[in-house]
Amino acid sequence: MRVPLSWLREYVDLPAEVSGRELAERLIPIGFEVETVHESGAGLSGPLLVGQVLEIEELTGFKKPIRYCQVQVGPEAADVRGIVCGARNFNVADKVVVALPGAVLPGDFKIAARTTYDHVSDGMICSARELGLGDDHAGIIVLPTDCQVGADAIELLGIRDEVLDIAVTTDRGYCLSMRGMARETAIAYGLTLRDPALLDTPAPTGHGYPVQLADPIGCDRFVARAVRGIDPLATTPLWMQRRIQLAGMRPISLIVDITNYVMLEVGQPLHAYDLRRLHGTITVRRAAAGEKLTTLDDAERALDPDDLLITDETGPIGLAGVMGGASTEVHPGTLDVLIEAAHFDPASISRTARRHKLPSEASRRFERAVDPNAAAAAAQRAVDLLVLLGHGEADPEVTVASTQPHPAAPIVIDAALPGRVAGLEYPREAVVRRLQEVGCAVQGAERLSVTPPSWRPDLTDPNDLAEEVIRLEGYDRIPSRLPVAPRGHGLTLRQRLHRRVGRALADEGYIEVLNYPFVGDAELDAMGIAPDDARRIALTLVNPISDEQPQLRTTLLPGLFATLRRNVGRGFADIALFETGLVYQPRPGATAPPRLPVDRRPTDEELAALESALPDQPRHVAAVLSGERENAGWWGEGRAANWADAIEAARTVAAACGAELTVDQAQYEPWHPGRCAVLSLDERIVGYAGQLHPKVLEALGLPPGTCAMELNLDALVPETEAHVTGPQVAAFPVAAVDVALVVSREVPAADVESALIEGAGPLLESIRLFDVYEGDRIEAGSKSLAFSLRLRAADRTLKADEVAAVREAAVASATRHTAAVLRG
Repeated sequence: MRVPLSWLREYVDLPAEVSGRELAERLIPIGFEVETVHESGAGLSGPLLVGQVLEIEELTGFKKPIRYCQVQVGPEAADVRGIVCGARNFNVADKVVVALPGAVLPGDFKIAARTTYDHVSDGMICSARELGLGDDHAGIIVLPTDCQVGADAIELLGIRDEVLDIAVTTDRGYCLSMRGMARETAIAYGLTLRDPALLDTPAPTGHGYPVQLADPIGCDRFVARAVRGIDPLATTPLWMQRRIQLAGMRPISLIVDITNYVMLEVGQPLHAYDLRRLHGTITVRRAAAGEKLTTLDDAERALDPDDLLITDETGPIGLAGVMGGASTEVHPGTLDVLIEAAHFDPASISRTARRHKLPSEASRRFERAVDPNAAAAAAQRAVDLLVLLGHGEADPEVTVASTQPHPAAPIVIDAALPGRVAGLEYPREAVVRRLQEVGCAVQGAERLSVTPPSWRPDLTDPNDLAEEVIRLEGYDRIPSRLPVAPRGHGLTLRQRLHRRVGRALADEGYIEVLNYPFVGDAELDAMGIAPDDARRIALTLVNPISDEQPQLRTTLLPGLFATLRRNVGRGFADIALFETGLVYQPRPGATAPPRLPVDRRPTDEELAALESALPDQPRHVAAVLSGERENAGWWGEGRAANWADAIEAARTVAAACGAELTVDQAQYEPWHPGRCAVLSLDERIVGYAGQLHPKVLEALGLPPGTCAMELNLDALVPETEAHVTGPQVAAFPVAAVDVALVVSREVPAADVESALIEGAGPLLESIRLFDVYEGDRIEAGSKSLAFSLRLRAADRTLKADEVAAVREAAVASATRHTAAVLRG
């Protein structure tokens, strides 16, 4: 809400020395966020006068139309200035705003006499934009004919002012008006409010314009007033135009400006209909199937059965509380108008505005709830202004269609409650005074019976009233004391392992990312996932952020692929990323979740039905890497990331959880069939790793050789944390032996390694595969695997025959299990 200080002073007698910034300092402690204080006209100085155009000479021979004008800027004959101007929206005898040499316009634009277009321009005829009054640069400001030539245009136009831009929260809709902000200002300074809604309004008559409320829930009050014989040549006075501009709106025409002005002043949105375009009874009802409406923005809108409409005998003439229809729009020749001041259901207006993507100043106020008792006063104010400024005649007939809503019920509150909530002691007299300043009627002694005012529908229980007292007494008075945190039990085992996994991958050079948990069929298609794959069974959102990703993810890989592609596209070719997060797996036979009630606590059966409809949500960890895993440099050549790095990342995760994975060859999308490993723990599959299929890389736009892994992290977390046993420091030397075995190309290296470990027995300290060879002197279809074995005894130095025996036993075990042959 933009609040001009000069307009505010009309309702509150603020001291003359109070500035906009000082007012902001008073409003902030009572709960208002003042975003900025704009000083209108701060950069404007010098002679800015009202001038009258005496003569216009059209200059030719230039690229654009140029006029040389003789302008009278004072009472003397010598006060005629020759000014060059390119605008064409004014004529001889029009009165305009003239900046004379020596004036400085906003933006430090200095005015001086200068030669241009072969003439001396002794000043400038100003547009609204040049004076900081609006965005209209092409059109010159044409003043009313009754303005005095030579008068100070700065004072006439009200250019110098201060405007507070206040962020109004959704529960304080009454502050979207000068009336509401004046009330808060009066409370902040302890002054008296002149309420602009306190007007004498005529009683309803039985012969006003007919109105029917077919939906009393959507509209419980509708006031209609007619004004006839409006002068079509009447224009909006400058003071009203300026106030509307300072409040952030645009002047349009006298009738429209008056409805906007009253809305800004009182907070009650109004709508003006061309009375001669109305046909029969006005009816407020819901839309029928297939109905359409062309709104004031010339857009034809298909209506929803939940839309609340204003209709006459011809059909819809307006979206209630949002925007009027084009068929009854007022125009420059309108003579008779019907003013609508209604009270609509906030939820209905909010849904309609969002459904049609049609936010308006009216809907912004209605959806926050307006004062239902202000409708008659707002209509009367608009009628008075139309009679005064438009020279119309008010129709004596008054229509008030109402369902007689029940008055607000009293709220019983302990006078000591605000003090208990704030941790301060507020005297009873202060509590009563603050509630009365808000507008409440208060009765009682220690137990107060409080009736909220009609403009505060947000006050519904004792805590709301306590908040008002605390707010007005000042939030800055509340002492700041840090609460003592209760002793906790630390992180759970699962939480500690999740953090340990993240640190382990980060230590290996992986960068953690967080992606949105949404996927679409296009991404799964690009990954080559079969239609009957379990990862295709996903939950579809009712209101997805993007129509291209309407489902909750069943795998972390699509998000990582998108992040990798974005980084590679920005020049980061060598990259390793990881993510831990939940995936969502619908339970077999699960039904749609029930809609829980909002007016009571759900029953145990309803909560159980909701729980059974929720998907399983295991936590996964996934990694993706591309480019160089080891960079080249003066130390030698680099090394590209490959499938083994993806498997090693999975082993790093398992080691952090105290588990050891079994690695076997597999075929699983989106990995390459010959470079994919299935990862198991205790014969249970927990994930996959390897190099991605070339077709997948092409479909996703990823670099060649990209590798990835994904694990079910929850499956790696043990039920209880195992005791960590520190390694024993051996006092005897190690014996290192190498073994090179030739096996079939189809035999996984992990199977050979397992066989060697089984055969070597307890003397084996560690084993490492250090070479894989296929080529000369190796049979076709075979490969050579070279392992390094470290042997050590805890109580003695191993002898040569013991080392040889262990080596022979290991080789024999490998031969027995994998048909391995000792190379050479």
